[in-house]
This record gives sequence, structure tokens and C-alpha cells, in this order.
Amino acid sequence: MNDWPNPFIEQRADPFILRHDGNYYFIASVPEYDRLEIRRAPTLSGLRAAQPVVVWRKPESGPMSKLIWAPELHVIDGKWIIYFAAAHTEALDHLGMFQHRMFALECADADPLSGRWTEKGQVKTHHDTFALDATTFRHQGKQWYLWAQKAPDIPGNSNLYLAELENPWTIKGEPVLLSKPEYEWECRGFLVNEGPAVITHGDRLFISYSASATDENYCMGLLWIDLAADMRDAANWHKSPQPVFGTSYENRQYGPGHNSFTQTPQGEDVLVYHARNYTEIEGDPLYDPNRHTRLKMVRWKEDGMPDFGIPLADSP
Repeated sequence: MNDWPNPFIEQRADPFILRHDGNYYFIASVPEYDRLEIRRAPTLSGLRAAQPVVVWRKPESGPMSKLIWAPELHVIDGKWIIYFAAAHTEALDHLGMFQHRMFALECADADPLSGRWTEKGQVKTHHDTFALDATTFRHQGKQWYLWAQKAPDIPGNSNLYLAELENPWTIKGEPVLLSKPEYEWECRGFLVNEGPAVITHGDRLFISYSASATDENYCMGLLWIDLAADMRDAANWHKSPQPVFGTSYENRQYGPGHNSFTQTPQGEDVLVYHARNYTEIEGDPLYDPNRHTRLKMVRWKEDGMPDFGIPLADSP
């Protein structure tokens, strides 16, 4: 049984951990929303004390100059890729929404901490609207791009979309709408589906995602599909009518979500997420820095479905 300290890493929201070639890499939103930094360690626990290395800082102006959100680090065709959301302004648009779009960086060097990162520009999609929280995965011989975006004709902040990638910063074909906020627990404060993460187990591929406002209402939902099914057919996807991970008032863990998945060296699945340990937030929850990174083992039920349980209390 792994017993990680809780919090695992303080003041790091939207955490993402990549296990690659015997090392663990950690990237997340920083409270200042002004840079991208990576930590590396040979063990998962070692990430706590690993020195963060800044690999990119936002420019003073332009489309990537404000509110750098939710980066993820991936390896595609032997090259390092970082996806992140950024805006040209902190002002809200006419719909009262932030003005983020998705961007990509590439590093062709072996070491992403010391290598040269190149800006590859905006990842353009079917709408020029608020977009964030991209992830990628390989399945059925294709590289897929999965993200959250506002649709002009659907109420709410963001839905989840899936498309094949032509290259790491260019989507191919028409995106598929996988999920939109529809249940009550997805619509508290804001109508939100965001922060998707992919995990496979048995004969299914699962997508966890986060819903509602980023206070104690924030929680996780779940989509799944048979591994052999056509990913582009929305009818093949299933959606849990209930949240699968949410606030624990008993354990004083509020608004758990925006997760990723990693594995122990033994191949056990680990849920990586953030949560606060209080609800008394002054001002906009976005600017409260205390969404801490936390880790929890994923259990698998006999029917092949994941059991995330409830968020664990802070370590004494």
C-alpha cells in the first residue's frame, strides 16, 4: 500500500504526472499563472523534493501572455510536447467567459528540462472560442486529442471533444462531441465539463473529467467506451449519471478534480488530482492558491469499473 503525504505538492493545481523511461515528470498550474515548470524524479515520491525547472515563461503581450493554465507534458513520436491554455487578456468576453485558447510547445532534445522548447502556436479547432485542458493519447494506431471547449450553440462554459491529430498541434477531421454539462452535479455554479484524463483497464477506455465551479462543487465524472469500438461514434460512449469523485465534508477535502493518471513501478494505477482543505475562499476561487496536488490509488471493481472512493484527509 502506498501512503503518500497529503497534500503531496502544495499550491499546484491541475496536476499532471508522466511516467516515461524510468522517470516521473510533474507539471501543473502555478499560482502566478505565468510560467511552465517541470520536475523530474526517479520515483513518484521523489517529485515532492525535486527542484522545479522553468522551461517557458509567458511573453509580455500577445495570445499567450495571460493566465497560463493546466499544462500537460507528453511524448509523441519521440518528441516532448507541452499543451497549455493561455489568453491575451484577463478580461472576460461578452459572454462573461475567459478568452483562452490552446497552445503547444515542442522539444526535440532528449532532456525536456535542459532542452530547447519551440512555440508551435495555437491548436485550432472547429470553433474560435474558449478552449482549455487538452490531453492526448494513442489508441487504435492513432494519436488522439481530447479537450474542453465552448460551443456557440450549447449553453454553458465547456464541453468535451475528441479528434484525431495530424501532428501534435494540428487536428484532423471533424471533432466528436463526447459530453456536455447536463446533470445537476455538472451545473453547479457554472455549466462545465473540463480537465479530461484517459485511462484503460480490461476491455474499456475511460475518460474522467471535472464538472461545475472550482469551489467545493467541483467533482469528477466518467465516460467509457469498449476498446474495440469506433471512437468517432458518439453513440458508443457511455456516461455515468452520478459523479465518481467529489467533496468529502467528513475528511475536509473540497472540490477534488482536474485529475490525471499515473502508475507505480508495479503497474498500479494512481489518481493525481487537486483539492482544497477549506471552503472559506475570499474572492474568486481561481485566485486562491491552495488547490494542492494529491495522490490516491485507483481500485478496480469486479465489473471492470474504477472505484475512486473519497478524497483522503490531510496527513497529520
